[in-house]
Order: sequence, then C-alpha cells, then structure tokens
Amino acid sequence: MDSFFSSVETVRHPELVGLPVVVGADPKEGAGRGVVSTCSYEAREYGIHSGMPISKAYRLCPDATFLPVAMALYQSVSGRIMRILRSFAHVDKFQRVSIDEAFLDVKANTLEDAIGIAREIKEEILEKEKLTCSIGIGLNKLVAKIASDMEKPDGLTVVAPDCVQEFLDPMPVTKIPGIGKKTEQMLKGIGVTTIHELREHDLRRLVSRFGKWGYRMHALACGIDGSAVEEDRTVKSVGREITFDEDTSDPDVIYDSIDALADGTHKALLNAGCLFRTVSVKVRFEGFDTHTRARSIGFMSSDPELVKRISKELVGEFIGKNKKLRLIGIRLSNLRVMGAESEIGDGMGARQTSIYEFIG
Repeated sequence: MDSFFSSVETVRHPELVGLPVVVGADPKEGAGRGVVSTCSYEAREYGIHSGMPISKAYRLCPDATFLPVAMALYQSVSGRIMRILRSFAHVDKFQRVSIDEAFLDVKANTLEDAIGIAREIKEEILEKEKLTCSIGIGLNKLVAKIASDMEKPDGLTVVAPDCVQEFLDPMPVTKIPGIGKKTEQMLKGIGVTTIHELREHDLRRLVSRFGKWGYRMHALACGIDGSAVEEDRTVKSVGREITFDEDTSDPDVIYDSIDALADGTHKALLNAGCLFRTVSVKVRFEGFDTHTRARSIGFMSSDPELVKRISKELVGEFIGKNKKLRLIGIRLSNLRVMGAESEIGDGMGARQTSIYEFIG
C-alpha cells in the first residue's frame, strides 16, 4: 500500500488530499517525543520519513497536519484489503507480510495474465477503499518485492523472466532484503556496493566472511529465491515500548515504567496463548544512541514477575551512566503455544542459558 496510514487518514479527511500529512507522535510544536509512523508523499518532499523524530519532522514542515496513530482504523482497513488480495491468490498461495504488504502467487499462464490480475487488484482496492497500491510482478518473492518499490505511488512494475539480472544488477546491495547498514559497510570494505558486484564476487570469500548468509546473499544477487509464498501463523514475539515525556535517569521512574511495560507485554503474551523463553530490552538514550540486551532462560514460562525481574536486571546495566534515557522497551520471544510444552518453569532459580547483545 502507498503511504498506508496517511492515505487512510486522507480518505476520512478529504480536505487533506494533496497536503503534507504526518502520522505519529504529538509534535508539541517541536518539543514532542516519539517518531513518525508514516507520512504522505507531500510531506516526504520536505525530507520527512518514517522513523524520524517527530520533533525534527515538525522543524522540517511545521505547517504539516500532524495526526495520532489510529491503529484500530488501520487494522480494520487492512483486513478488508487483505481479503481482496486473498481472493486473487492461487488456492492458499497468499502471505501477509505486514499491515500494508502481502505476497500473492497467482499462477498466471502468461505475463500478460499476471499484469491483468494486478490491474484488477488495483482497481478493486481503489473502488472499494479509495486507496492506491504499488505492485511488483516477478518470478519470485525477491524480484516482486524490489519491483513493488520502484514506481511508488500507484505503480506497477513488471520484471520479465529474461530481464531479472538486468533489473537487479545496477541496484545498491541494500535493495536486497536483509542487507542493512552494518552488512552494507562490511560489503563495501571488500569492494562490493552494487548487486552486480555482489553477484560477481568470489563466493568462497563471501562464505568465509559471512557464513551461510554469504551463500544466501550471492543467490539473491543472482535473482534466485526459492522461498515459498505461504503464511506463517505463529507469533514470533510480543512487546511494548514507551517514549518518556522527558529524558530521565531517575531509577524509580524507569523501574515503574518497566513494571507497566512488563504487564502490557504479559497481557499480549496471554492473548497470543503463548509461553516465552527469552526476554529482551531496548533502551534509547538522549541523542538516539540505542542498545538492546536479551537473556534466555532454561524453560518455558508465563510468569510476569520473571519478566519484570529480568528486564530490570538488563536495564540496570544502563542506569547511573550519567546519560538520560529517552525510550525503553520490552520484548518476549522464543515463544511456544501453551499446551505444546513439556515443562514449564515458575521463574525460581532460572538457569541462564545464553546472553547475547546487539548494539545499534
């Protein structure tokens, strides 16, 4: 979908069509906390983008219309759109990726058939929801995904089977899903900046440097992606986070917030009918320096007090460093559906099996 949240807002507020619209936290005239969730294409012309601090977005375009996130509305519209998309998929070859994105395997006999189906999809979504979408057509998920981003908004990009390499080669390696800034810098260090250079690079060197991911990156650079279009209905993780109204180093404020976040995360865990094995915390300092810590226990659990205890221990590492916290978050992962476990721990004497760290 094209700029989904802001586009839904312009449907219910037609007077905003053609104007810069920003959906996210309250900017509070430049003193607001939080970030931009999404923005209209008119707002992007001012340099605003998703994930940007809302205060910076306000400075870039103070005349924009700033709206709060209406998630219940967006989920409702998304549900209707996904039903439309599912109706065009071959049998059950449908995969919802996020609230505004999906893969469809339409099993078209010819490329022209696929183009016809794409146009029907666009017409039905526009007619029923007054929203535009951008579609990419390719032989696999990799090519279709990259193509879908090429001509936004309201785009339709078709990559014929014999044009895949020509399509991919000139692009930067970051167009390949999974290659982020860190991997980009590592590839740049060995002289690889484009997909063509990645495809031509010595496979043994890639594997030596990146392990199995080296194989995968090279295959994707060659336009090879055998991943199936299928829905994974399992919940991978649940979490909550909060941005403080004011940066704080007060332990009482931080630990009280952890208790509230843990309760909210635990509620989401129960709603999903799951147990957890890993607790992760995220802290963001003033200046947006962000760190994540995680700890796994030796059993499956649903104990909220265990979530609080581990979270406080992990966050405690960052308290008292003469730096104030802007945001904290808690996430539970390594989930298992209740009833599928053979043993449930109560949190007493938890055996720590692994600690891993990411610094972003």
